[in-house]
Amino acid sequence: MGVEMRTLFKEYSRETWAKFANKAQMDLITEEELKDITSLGDRINLEDVRQIYFSLVNYLYLFYQQKRVLQQERSIFLQNGPMKTPFIIGISGSVAVGKSTTARLVTLLLERIYPELSTQLITTDGFLYSNEELIRKNLIDRKGFPESYNMQLLYDFLTDVSAGKEDVTFPTYSHAIYDIVPGEFGHVTQPDILLVEGINVLQLPANQEIYISDFFDFSLYLDANEDLIEEWFVSRFKRLLVLAKDDPTNFYYQYANEPLEEALKMAYETWQTVNLTNLREYIAPTRTRANLVLHKTKHHQIDKVLLRKY
Repeated sequence: MGVEMRTLFKEYSRETWAKFANKAQMDLITEEELKDITSLGDRINLEDVRQIYFSLVNYLYLFYQQKRVLQQERSIFLQNGPMKTPFIIGISGSVAVGKSTTARLVTLLLERIYPELSTQLITTDGFLYSNEELIRKNLIDRKGFPESYNMQLLYDFLTDVSAGKEDVTFPTYSHAIYDIVPGEFGHVTQPDILLVEGINVLQLPANQEIYISDFFDFSLYLDANEDLIEEWFVSRFKRLLVLAKDDPTNFYYQYANEPLEEALKMAYETWQTVNLTNLREYIAPTRTRANLVLHKTKHHQIDKVLLRKY
C-alpha cells in the first residue's frame, strides 16, 4: 500500500474483517445462488461471502441509516415535506476485476438482510456512446476511456434520481452485441438503495465543478495487481470465444472462428493498449476517492479491506 493509501485508509486483514460479521446471517444465501450471480471468469464462494460481504453490507447499512436520519431532521428544520431519495452506492475498478459480481452480490445481500428496503442495480455501460456515435466521433478505438461516455447524460440521470423523481430511465447495453441496445431502456423507480457499477463512477467532472462521485453516499473500489487482472481478462476472453462460436449475432463470433493464436494476440493487444492504459491513467487514480477498497489476490480472493479514515 502506497504512502497516500496508508495515510487515507486503515487496513483490515481478511481474518480481522470477518470478525465483524453477524453470525445469524450466515445462511441467507446458498452456493447455487452464488453461481447464478457470478460473472464469467470471476470466482466467489460462501466463505468469501461470510468473511467479507456480510460485514460489508452491514457496514453499508450504517451509512444508509445515517442518511435517513439526516434527511428527516433536515426536512423538519427546513419545514419541507418528506422526499424519497435513494442511498446511492458507487462500485468501481478495472475491467475484469469482478465489479459486476460484487454489485450483484451486494444487491442480493441487501435484499436478504434488509427485506423492508427496495434495492436496484444499474451499470454505467448504458451511458457509453453507441458504436455508431463513437465511429462518428472517431473514438471507437477509445471505447471505455472517459471521452467515450456521455457523461452529461449520466449526470442528468443521477440528478433526476437524487431529486426523487418517481421514474428515471436509462439506456441499456448488451455485451453480446458490444453496443447500446436501440430503443431499450431501464427504469429506476425510487428505490431505497441504488447501486451504480462501472469503471467510470469515480472519474471525471461532468463540468468543471461537479464530479459524478459527488452523487454517491458510499463508494467501493475493487483493486488487484495489474498482472492478475490481465490474467483474468484473457481467461474471460477465452470463455467468451467458446460461448460465441456458434452465434453469428455475438460480437465475439468473429474471433471465435479464427485461429485461437490470432484471437489471443488481439486480446493481449487490447489489454495493453486499451484496458491497461485506461486503468493506469483514469481508473486506478480514482481509488483514493472510494470509501472502501476490496483488494483481491489470486483466484479473486479478497485478502484485505481498506477503510477510508476520513
